Amino acid sequence: MKKIQLAILLMAAMVMATSCVEDKVYEGPSKIESVSMMPEAPTSFDDIVITAVVSGLQSVESATLNYIAGTTSGKLPMSGGGNTWTATIPAQPDGTKVTYTVVVVNEAGFTTVSPEKEFTVGDKPSDFTKLVLNELYAAADNDAEKFIELYNNGDDPIKLKDVVLKKDENVVWTGLATDVVMGHSYYTIVGAKGTTEHGISSGFSNKKSVLIEIFDPNNNLIDKFQRGEKEDAWGNQSLTKVTGSWSRCPNGTGKYMITDATTLGAKNPDTGTEDPTVVQ
Repeated sequence: MKKIQLAILLMAAMVMATSCVEDKVYEGPSKIESVSMMPEAPTSFDDIVITAVVSGLQSVESATLNYIAGTTSGKLPMSGGGNTWTATIPAQPDGTKVTYTVVVVNEAGFTTVSPEKEFTVGDKPSDFTKLVLNELYAAADNDAEKFIELYNNGDDPIKLKDVVLKKDENVVWTGLATDVVMGHSYYTIVGAKGTTEHGISSGFSNKKSVLIEIFDPNNNLIDKFQRGEKEDAWGNQSLTKVTGSWSRCPNGTGKYMITDATTLGAKNPDTGTEDPTVVQ
């Protein structure tokens, strides 16, 4: 009888030991199967979405995206559930090197860290051939309401830093690093005679000869608007007063036409009235 009881105790101990071993087998770190980013070649205009795919028998307690962008570091909680977790790194300046890792903690308390990845933000060169003077409005009674509108006929953003606008052969506006025209979009320089912080430094008349030119950062002429002739000096030739805008009709590509309604920051009409004093 004692031998039988001993045998039963030994078998029970073995079962308990086996059970403990089996429980431990199921407790362990999660595996980060993959880490990907979109877009794959980010520019300074793109937020970057990082996606981690995680596997394992333990549920994920938390997932964190750690990153260093230039001299700035950040920790972002990743959202999602199950196997897929995401977080978004905000857009970074052109040329910024970004490194990042994903840290996963599962319900058993195990931590898994992905291999470090990196990318460098890179913008496409601006294609200034897609930039045009699109609408010019000099008829406002208030100088602060006068404007010159630019339009980007291309798909990609155009940076206006060091782009120069000349009126009557004199520089009246220079683009800043923050001045950008997105693809198929508008950028409007509002205000004349220095009435606005980043407007045209000169006056802008609707009844005199005028030459408006825009140059790229390498001083290449991009586009121009000319009304009348220089004669002894620009602005000395008196012309018929125009009450509307000079607008490219159709928008972005057509000839300069007089349009009654201004369309600041919006599509020009398809047609207008010809101005014989404008050099096309």
